[in-house]
Formats: sequence, structure tokens, C-alpha cells
Amino acid sequence: MTYTNKNIRINGVDIKPGNNAQVSLNWYQLPTKTVIEIPVYIFRSKNPGPTLLILAGMHGDEINGIEIVRRLITRDDVKKPLCGSIIAIPVINIISFLSGSRDLPDGRDLNRCFPGTKNGSLGGRIAFDLMNEIISQIDFGIDFHTGGAKINNYPQLRCVFNNKTNLDLGKKFSPALIINAPFRDNTLRKEAAKKGKSILVFEGGESSRFDYLSINEGMNGCIRLMKHLKMLKTDIPNNPTVIINKTTWVRAKSSGLFHTSKTNGSHIQKGDLIGKICDPYGEHDEKLISPTDGYIIGINNQPVVNQGDALMHIGIDD
Repeated sequence: MTYTNKNIRINGVDIKPGNNAQVSLNWYQLPTKTVIEIPVYIFRSKNPGPTLLILAGMHGDEINGIEIVRRLITRDDVKKPLCGSIIAIPVINIISFLSGSRDLPDGRDLNRCFPGTKNGSLGGRIAFDLMNEIISQIDFGIDFHTGGAKINNYPQLRCVFNNKTNLDLGKKFSPALIINAPFRDNTLRKEAAKKGKSILVFEGGESSRFDYLSINEGMNGCIRLMKHLKMLKTDIPNNPTVIINKTTWVRAKSSGLFHTSKTNGSHIQKGDLIGKICDPYGEHDEKLISPTDGYIIGINNQPVVNQGDALMHIGIDD
């Protein structure tokens, strides 16, 4: 692919090749008249190359991704790429980050607000600005996420396998697990794909908690991808990667206290004992048996569960 060294323009500010800058995506006013700005960091080489977006904080409680981007933008080699440009947004959902919540104040999920509208809801406005000010100017992107409430995701990359560019980028990221994840409506990933932009989604850890395995894996994967794109030099080795084509959940057949007997990321076989549910009065235990061969890619850390709750996410490698 041939790249040109065009100016990058964000919110009226031009960033020329060879320059670095910090700008605001836009500003948003709260009911208290408090003005919220979303910082964007741009690092540009004089040499032509791809423009890569690294983005985190789509949900305010997903701090592992925020820490990954924070660590990346403190590196000298990231600040001075050998070619191309890096656009970094450590926290896209500043408002939810301040409250430590997943959703925006109106209850909306920012990652269901895309492509957004200029005069819409708060989430719609942020989504609109991200699509028009940033996504329109990038070639590739990585969107860092964390497991939902009480769900600890083993470090994994999600992409669309029938999109060759998406899958090739995922393999260069070289995570332990690559999972085939179809697009969801109104998400950044799907709307970016409509514009021909490949966005990879990294998942790791649990909301509101640091998970250093996930932080290190996410950071290292991003550095591997930058190496592949010739943006920086590094000797970081690749992971042995497992390709996961489909997934399934093990759910609670009864309510009680949930105990696991397997660790996150471990390989399991059909028929293995993977945990149990005990009633709090010591009258009975329910064994949890794996329905398939595969890898544990997510575990519910909530000890008190109800019938039907999702307990373990299993990835199946065909």
C-alpha cells in the first residue's frame, strides 16, 4: 500500500508531518456549565506511512485500556515514529470516566451511538466528532476494552475473519487469542468498516480493576503491530496465537455460590469439571461440566450467582 504525507487536521488544528501535538477533539458542556474536553495526542514522522489510531475509555470503567494507551504515549519511540502517524486518545468517554460508570449520564452506551449526529445526544455528538475528525483520517485502529461488570476477560483480540485486512492485522498484533467477532450495529468498529477503516478490538481484564497481564499483552501487541507497519523497531517476540472461530457460555443451572476450578485462559476438554455451585446452607452442590473442548476466555468473578447467569465463556478452536 502506498501512503502519502497529508496534513492531519483535527478540530481546526493542522498537524504537519514531523510534528507532534495535543489537541481537543471537541468540547462538551455539562448542566453545571462545566466544560469537558477530550485530549487527542498526535505523533507524526516526516516519512510517509500509515496513520494508526489507538483508542481507549469507550466505557468509563474500562481502565485497563486507558492504562495501555497511557503507557504507549510515554514511550520515546512512539512519540517519534519512523514513518506514518499515531493518533492516541487515552479516554474518549471522559464524562463516564469521571463517574467510573459504563454508560453516559442519559443511560446510553457510547459504543451504540455510532455514527452519531452533530446535534444529537451527548453520546451521538461524541461519536459524530470521532467519526468525522479522526476515523476519516486514519488507516487502521485499535480500540481497547475491558470485560463488563465482574467478567474477567483473558487477553484477546476480536476481529472479523472474513475481512482479510482485519485478520492479517490481528495476526501481526499476535495476541494469545484471536476471536472471530461479527460486527454489531451502531458500534465504532462497524461504522468505521463502512468507511474502509479496519478497527481491531482488544479485550482484557475486568472493569474498574487493573489487570497487569492484560495491560502488558495489550501494550506488547500494539508495539508488534507498529513494528509490522515499520513505525518503530523492536525485538519483542510474537505470541503463539490460537484462532477462535466461535464461542459459547456455560450458565448456572441453579442459584448459589460459584466456585471455579480452572484458571482463565486455560485449555479444557469436554467433560472436564470446571467449577461448582453450592447453596449457602451446605445442602447440595452442582457440578459444572465443560460442554466442549476449548479455551476459557472469560470468567464471572461474582461469587453469588442466580440461575441462568453466564459463568464461563469458552472459545472453540476448530
